[in-house]
Amino acid sequence: MFREMRRKKQALSPEECAEILSRGTAGVLAVSGEEGYPYAVPLSYVYHEGKLFFHSAKAGHKLDAIAGNDKVSFCVIDQDQIVPDEYTSYFRSVIVFGRVRVLEDEGEKRSTLAALAKRYSPEHEESRISNAVEKGLDAVAMLELTIDHMSGKEAAELMRARSAPRQ
Repeated sequence: MFREMRRKKQALSPEECAEILSRGTAGVLAVSGEEGYPYAVPLSYVYHEGKLFFHSAKAGHKLDAIAGNDKVSFCVIDQDQIVPDEYTSYFRSVIVFGRVRVLEDEGEKRSTLAALAKRYSPEHEESRISNAVEKGLDAVAMLELTIDHMSGKEAAELMRARSAPRQ
């Protein structure tokens, strides 16, 4: 169903992809927009228990698109080092495909909003995060992306550097 990567030697393992998703802070969600136009929007996220979670306004283009088609893709760029002398970049990225749902259960919504808050404010005490979650809970929608397919790729130069013997 999903295309095989053309440059298989540059593919990242599922574990490496998960590491990138875990350390990333932003990515681009692509949905099927109005009149067949794709709509891609940058978002903060948290990778939690093998899924991606986003917060959102309760109405808008993104939610309208998801209501029409829950199939999405999400891309995270881990590294993009421009190398002018080589006319290239040393990159590392992950793309996931899956389905998004809006969380309706208040417990799910609360726990995933807390996971998102902890991701971006890890130094804050639990009580401060709980207060922020309670304050914002009614104002936001929480989205869950269940991953159907995930792939990652890195520049050949990064791949070679990782596999070179350490001196």
